Amino acid sequence: MTKSMQIIRKDSLKYALAATDSFIAEVEDGETFEIETELNIGGHLITHEHEKLCAEDVTLPFVNPATGPIKVKGARPGQMLIIDVLDVGVHGLGFTALWPGIGIFPDWVRKKEFGIQNRNVRVEDGIVHWSDTLKLEAKPMVGVIGVAPTAGGMLTIDNGVHGGNIDVQEVAKGNRFMVPIFHEGAYLYFGDVHALQGDAECNGMGAIEIRGHLRLRVSLAPAPKHMTWPRIETPTHICTIGCARPLDDALRISFEEMVYWMEESFKIPGPEAYMLLGQIAEARCTQMVNPKYTYICKVAKKYLGGHA
Repeated sequence: MTKSMQIIRKDSLKYALAATDSFIAEVEDGETFEIETELNIGGHLITHEHEKLCAEDVTLPFVNPATGPIKVKGARPGQMLIIDVLDVGVHGLGFTALWPGIGIFPDWVRKKEFGIQNRNVRVEDGIVHWSDTLKLEAKPMVGVIGVAPTAGGMLTIDNGVHGGNIDVQEVAKGNRFMVPIFHEGAYLYFGDVHALQGDAECNGMGAIEIRGHLRLRVSLAPAPKHMTWPRIETPTHICTIGCARPLDDALRISFEEMVYWMEESFKIPGPEAYMLLGQIAEARCTQMVNPKYTYICKVAKKYLGGHA
């Protein structure tokens, strides 16, 4: 008899990634499963297109509730966890918003800015209905993805070498996310799904925030010697990320990680890899509204000498 696919419901939500939480589910190396994620503001759900949010609907820093932790059987420090994103399902009502104190222009003294404003949208059949005349192609992605950090907990609004709230558009259907493991069982979390996000996520709650239903496959492998930060692989590119403030430090981390990957996995000497990046790197800021900014460095596999 064929084993039915496990579905992990969004009944147990956390606001930090930590190895002190009890596991809510268990998956095996190589298993495919499904998981539900909640809206980024958690306790308040958008119920109709004209609904207006108010200050009481968001309690910072308790946003981005994540479903987890999930135990990965056999996972242990020294390994990396490989997560194949098979599908990111989004449908229904989502929203984007301006929120004083959040975004790339925070008026931190007066907290005035434009005040609280939100725009609610329908997401149906791969289309974000921005208005009666403007329709945007949905590009669903997972904003929060990661494992428990080395020590203590990390709020789901933040990020680091363990992943977390990285907000990278490449964490999407058909791509692979890889992250170092720091604890037995890995303690895996997911949340903050977006139907669409522009680079920099400029207005804070800048994506089309929405509930999600993910289909994933996990597997384990030895961690590369020089892998410190999460990595992403798409059918056409290898990608490294860095999260830091100031923004240029995030950029440096992502490029450093790429040099290590090109050298270790593709046998391109470090100095040559660094020079080659000067010609072929594709890089951008994916978000600069979290406590630490995210930068991604991408290299097309066609330049990797047939080793990709």
